[in-house]
Amino acid sequence: MLKRISFSVAMLLVAVAFVVPASGSSRHILVGIFDDAQIIGFPAKTFPILSSLRAQVLRVTLPWGGSNGVALKKPKNPRDPGDPAYNWTKYDVAVESAAKANIKIIFGIGGTPSWANERRKPNRVPTTKNFHYLKDFAYAAATRYSGEYKRKDGKVLHAVRYWLAWNEPNNPVFLYPQYLKVGRKRWVIQSARSYAKICKAIYDGVHGTHLNGETVGCGATSPRGNDNPRNVRPSPDPLVFLRALKKAGLKKFDVYAHHPYYGLRKQKPSTKPERKSVRMGNLGSLTKLLGRLYGKKHLWITEYGYQTNPPDRVFGVSWKNQARYLAQAYALARRNPRVDMLVWFLVRDESRLAGWQSGFLTAAGRKKPAFTTFQRLPH
Repeated sequence: MLKRISFSVAMLLVAVAFVVPASGSSRHILVGIFDDAQIIGFPAKTFPILSSLRAQVLRVTLPWGGSNGVALKKPKNPRDPGDPAYNWTKYDVAVESAAKANIKIIFGIGGTPSWANERRKPNRVPTTKNFHYLKDFAYAAATRYSGEYKRKDGKVLHAVRYWLAWNEPNNPVFLYPQYLKVGRKRWVIQSARSYAKICKAIYDGVHGTHLNGETVGCGATSPRGNDNPRNVRPSPDPLVFLRALKKAGLKKFDVYAHHPYYGLRKQKPSTKPERKSVRMGNLGSLTKLLGRLYGKKHLWITEYGYQTNPPDRVFGVSWKNQARYLAQAYALARRNPRVDMLVWFLVRDESRLAGWQSGFLTAAGRKKPAFTTFQRLPH
């Protein structure tokens, strides 16, 4: 018992040491959580935990297509959120549960329905003739969650003002193909060309509602790439991808998003990372390039976390270090005047050991020290 109390006190001191602002500083950033499995799958059990954690924002995937897609059937009136082809049920629950808990939602639109891309996987973009349906879906979603939309049962749904376009478009798992060969020798970053269209469609759809206060984030980029079109898993690194987006004609977005995960178990948030990556330790390289290409755009960190050992004995850090690194990452993000948000992944460890183990709770529900550290982050 004495050992447990001493450990808790030690962790509290670690958290305080890293989250107390520098002298004269009062800048706060929004802190939040991303865990679709818990937020969408078990809202009644999860929202009390989110309230206890004092989460300010929740990132929630709003799938256009895929197995849980809102638009599994082609809508006749795609801009009408009441079209019978759309199924918003799970997402209405998330929005209303978040509103009761005084938590803001970031809806991440992603995944193409099979009817829009010739029966291919959700990581393939719509065909040219169907691309307008993505813009229409974003418009319908922003209309439904405008704060003014009344369902058939008379319920006026609460507002969602934060939106995110796709997920990790420089990762072939989420957007394919990443490269295309032009001629005999030249390769182009096709994912940037495709994503420029995706971002524009979602931006235009959300802002097409002419509501006030809507913010659309683009990017949500993976932390690392290899810049090798012949690689087994080819992917452009985040800085190369951002330059390619500019070249592809991306002009409009409100804020950029990135996922600066660690790459090695011994890598602290402040560690200067390996080449071809943007992690927390060199986040300034991304904001610097963003400023050069797009002016003083701000940055959302929409996914971040450290896995723990136990249970992950390969990539996980100790429970004590997870809490310490969370506090350090928050301090680094807060110190960067261009960063407005830090979203942690996950609430609860995935039960599969092959899954992700960065939760504040174990799969069995036991609290890790990072739970208290997150609770105590300045708001």
